[in-house]
Amino acid sequence: MPDKTRRAQTAAYFIAFVALGLGLPALGPTLPGLAHQTHVKTGEISYLFTLRSFGLVLGSLLIGRFYDRLPGHRVMAAMIAAMAATMALLPFVHSLAMLFGVMLALGTAEGALDVGGNVLLVWVYQKRVPPYMNALHFCYGAGGMISPLIIAKTLDIKGDTVFSYFVFAILTLPVAGLLLALPSPRSPTKQPESPRRSDHSPSAKQERTGQASSRVLWLIVLLLALYVGAEVSYGGWIYSYVVQAKLGDEILGADLTSVFWASLTAGRLIGIGIAARLRPRTILLADLIGCFISLGIALIWPSRVGAITIASAGIGLSMASIYPTVLNFAERRMRITGQVTGLLTVGGSAGGMIVPLIVGQLFDSVGPRVMMLTILADLGVALMIYMLLVVGKSGRIGELTD
Repeated sequence: MPDKTRRAQTAAYFIAFVALGLGLPALGPTLPGLAHQTHVKTGEISYLFTLRSFGLVLGSLLIGRFYDRLPGHRVMAAMIAAMAATMALLPFVHSLAMLFGVMLALGTAEGALDVGGNVLLVWVYQKRVPPYMNALHFCYGAGGMISPLIIAKTLDIKGDTVFSYFVFAILTLPVAGLLLALPSPRSPTKQPESPRRSDHSPSAKQERTGQASSRVLWLIVLLLALYVGAEVSYGGWIYSYVVQAKLGDEILGADLTSVFWASLTAGRLIGIGIAARLRPRTILLADLIGCFISLGIALIWPSRVGAITIASAGIGLSMASIYPTVLNFAERRMRITGQVTGLLTVGGSAGGMIVPLIVGQLFDSVGPRVMMLTILADLGVALMIYMLLVVGKSGRIGELTD
């Protein structure tokens, strides 16, 4: 494949993930506006997190496999068009049932686009994908950082956060044309070999027979579920946390949401270089420790805006490299197809569906503090999964992460 074509494809995937990042983090800051628009309470509207994540699962499983059968750019372009159409509808939906349906459709398109960007980038670069994968997810974070700023500006101009979805639709749609103008990469016919220190160990050989590979795959799926659950919960509920805890008004809530996504974006930019120098186990451990320290700051000083600001920045930086790191690890150990990438994405979607719903159901009855405690418990389980990957039974699984 010519380098010029490869660069153009890469740029298109990066822009597509900026567009994906615009819409996915917007639900948290727009949640009160959607509740007001449909005349329901926070507990009822929180099911939008579940439906959107269920849509991500559907898109990953049902549409993700089409990347193995059809030109990938056509599938991605169709999903971007579907995203733009559903987002354009959201400001005009006043029925809760219809809102649920539109959000489910939006999540389905987003899930399929997520799979496409990840799997096609792997097909383009194969063994050289790690820094590009980090850059791809940096672009997602960049969209997430811009999203609350657009929402805040829309609130200032229109007095309504929900209208920002219409702006997102206008910004997203042109990406479909860009993808259609480029040739689609093809799936590699052979599993690329990756020289690593543990390639000749007994556990690495066992992995290639399928048994260890399957075990590691499911542990990675679970780890992604826990990580995405924590990320979506923090990014989605910090806006309501600020307002309900009376730390500030809606503008401050949007600003802290932007702080979280800005730090997530900065962390992924930094992670491009770190991924080439450190082991995945080292990166993941540092990420988890950073998350626990940041949550500790928020829990010790829950009523101080400065502490919550530091916590938001710290947890964003700490979470930044988890998702691309585990995807890079998966790419080194198995052939990445649309179906496999869909399964990995399903893990993340499941976490994004369950954990924010738990927060939403307890938010009114227990109080805003339940958000931080739920995320803390979630990441505690993630640490245990990490230990299984690193140590495992007789050290066997641990050898697979090097």
